[in-house]
Amino acid sequence: MIKIDTPEKIEKMKTGLNNLAKGMIRPIARKYDEAEHEYPKELDVFRSMPIMGKKPKKNGNEPAKGKTADAGEFKVGQNLGTVVSVEEMCWGDAAMLLSLPNAGLGNAAIAAVATEEQLERFGGKWASMAITEPASGSDSGSIQASAELDGDEWVLNGEKIFVTCADRCDVAVVWARVKGVEGSSAIKSFIVEKGTPGFKLEHLEHKLGIRGSDTGTFVLNNCRIPKSNLLGGDSDKKKKTEGFKGVMKTFDNTRPMVAAMAIGVARAAIDFTREKMEEAGIAIDYTENPNNVSAVVRDFYMMEANLEAMRLLTWRAAWMADNEEENTLEASMSKAKAGRYGTLITQKCCELLGPMGYSRKYLAEKWMRDSKIMDIFEGTGQIQHLIIARNILKLTRNELK
Repeated sequence: MIKIDTPEKIEKMKTGLNNLAKGMIRPIARKYDEAEHEYPKELDVFRSMPIMGKKPKKNGNEPAKGKTADAGEFKVGQNLGTVVSVEEMCWGDAAMLLSLPNAGLGNAAIAAVATEEQLERFGGKWASMAITEPASGSDSGSIQASAELDGDEWVLNGEKIFVTCADRCDVAVVWARVKGVEGSSAIKSFIVEKGTPGFKLEHLEHKLGIRGSDTGTFVLNNCRIPKSNLLGGDSDKKKKTEGFKGVMKTFDNTRPMVAAMAIGVARAAIDFTREKMEEAGIAIDYTENPNNVSAVVRDFYMMEANLEAMRLLTWRAAWMADNEEENTLEASMSKAKAGRYGTLITQKCCELLGPMGYSRKYLAEKWMRDSKIMDIFEGTGQIQHLIIARNILKLTRNELK
């Protein structure tokens, strides 16, 4: 397998987070899988930690683009550190990662495009992202929730489903279509605070996996919010960059994070499978000719190879983001590969484990259930392949549907 040396600070972070996942996250994984919708109070310890949704302040001494004083020519920055962290935490439990206070997808959107005034108001709040609708899934451009400007207020109407952290969040970043505006530029994001009249949490979903993370439906019925709650503001300068395209760019950072989630869950399954194989006397010997090993060992080799490919694609996408390189293609490649093969790996592990892979005594069956969502949310695998094809073939959205 390929071995890439990572910076010492990344290795130290990995070790620390793995210890945290092993000592705190993994032990409560089954508890909250069974107690669906119950908030994991053990995670309150993370409320005082740095959160997504606040941009780092510049001190005027930053290296030039693509340079950094302590890493040679290129940056090893926040995005790479994040995907490494996410993998380790999801090795502990993916639902617990999604339940971390103030770390919702909405926080990432706020961090990416919010004005300074919005960061001051909402940067310390837990923000969910409300995009999906009953008739609009992975095609975010087809959403029908409406927004109409009435004086100094926006009036929002519509329904948003499968919202992560719907019950636990303080605010929601709601995507809606501005009335009277044509095309994708009509789609804007609005920050809606819990408790706003006309903004209701309709119900919570009962799910196959990541049951420790709450998922719900919002209904907006003539919900009025201040004009200033339009994410990114409404100045002419910002219109071209902070509208639909601006917030869509958030996914170039968050899709590698979802890929890292799949890696963490798949790695947990592989580690457990290796442990049980060795207990059964099945040794993994990499010096053996692959043609001379058992079918079980050959399957294990293939799982490890795919896991490494998932990780390298994800690290590549994150590294490009840190170095301010266009990474839409690489972000979708990492999400497509990791989402699909994370599911296949956890299924294969359950197959190889036999009864241990089906019993609730162990977590293998839970990892198989949890992994499926990584191939679905933040753009299904099919949508990622479509994005990849458009980028490689240099075709527009209208030219390749």
